[in-house]
Amino acid sequence: MSSSISSNSNSITCISKIVSGGQTGADRAGLDFAIAHNLPHGGFCPKGRKSEDGIVPEIYQLKETLSDSYTERTRLNVKKSNATVIFSQMPLGKGSKLTVKNCEQQQKRYCILDTFSPLAVSKLKDFLNSFQHPIVLNVAGSRESNCTGISQKVQAIFCSLVI
Repeated sequence: MSSSISSNSNSITCISKIVSGGQTGADRAGLDFAIAHNLPHGGFCPKGRKSEDGIVPEIYQLKETLSDSYTERTRLNVKKSNATVIFSQMPLGKGSKLTVKNCEQQQKRYCILDTFSPLAVSKLKDFLNSFQHPIVLNVAGSRESNCTGISQKVQAIFCSLVI
């Protein structure tokens, strides 16, 4: 089943599914948005559902990789999506740089957003509106421990897409 979200600019942005690795911060904010708006969600997390705060909660419908490495889940989430949005506070951290590298290696489109920039909402709208068909969107970015408040900022940015 495909769901769509309308942007405030009267153009339709179709997101058929949101995926992420389930880490605290940007990842979980994307998944929480999907759950709150009845969008399908999923993605891959490390074996054992490893995350910085212990275990990725079961509410998130994520598949465990064979490895407990964050590298493998990052590669798979990029591979299984059409595009990636990376929410971060500049400069990019190690994990976000790895996501960019995977997007480039797999020739997948991506958008880096400085989550605390006033232009983040319009840049995300422009990026999503550039697709001609529903997409699986990979949501990645900073952990909450590395960027306090990022989860709330990502939620606010996604909520601005809903009329």
